[in-house]
Amino acid sequence: MLADALDHLVRGIVDHPDDVDISTRRQRRGELLEVRVNPEDLGRVIGRSGRTAKALRAVIGSLAKESVRIDVVDTDRR
Repeated sequence: MLADALDHLVRGIVDHPDDVDISTRRQRRGELLEVRVNPEDLGRVIGRSGRTAKALRAVIGSLAKESVRIDVVDTDRR
């Protein structure tokens, strides 16, 4: 559910929504959501001074019942 919500939010702010990939892993301290986007959209997802990434973490964190971590993975697909 959290991955679906994050996927929906990220697809709404990027220029290449088909390249969005959200993967989920369970860890000792909770859930880890990894966000992969087109390299051209990386700046949009992170935002100035990380504001967009912080906002995404806040929204998903408020939906979570347990600890959740969101990492924006820098992948160079070129």
